[in-house]
Amino acid sequence: MFISNAYAASGGMQDLTSFLPLIVIFVLFYFMLIRPQMKQAKEQRNMIAALQKGDEVTTGGGLVGKVTKVTDNFVALEIAEGTVVNIQKHTVQTLLPKGTIKSI
Repeated sequence: MFISNAYAASGGMQDLTSFLPLIVIFVLFYFMLIRPQMKQAKEQRNMIAALQKGDEVTTGGGLVGKVTKVTDNFVALEIAEGTVVNIQKHTVQTLLPKGTIKSI
């Protein structure tokens, strides 16, 4: 009926070793998935905040154009000469190098 001292003393260490794989998986998950995604989201926010008139961008819908006006939530995008569309800022995906539109 009594538990031996050796068995009772090793019970705490056994609990820790059973959780060790879970802890390792969580740490790997954080460094391989969560952290890079947070870094990419931060870079995207900074790029959108730095948009200015004259930048060439690509949207999430595949439009390529030149920014003609920037407001708090919207961007006026010239997709062809004389054709300007208003898009939401968060749909801007990529900031292109100057002159990219002419080379397309």
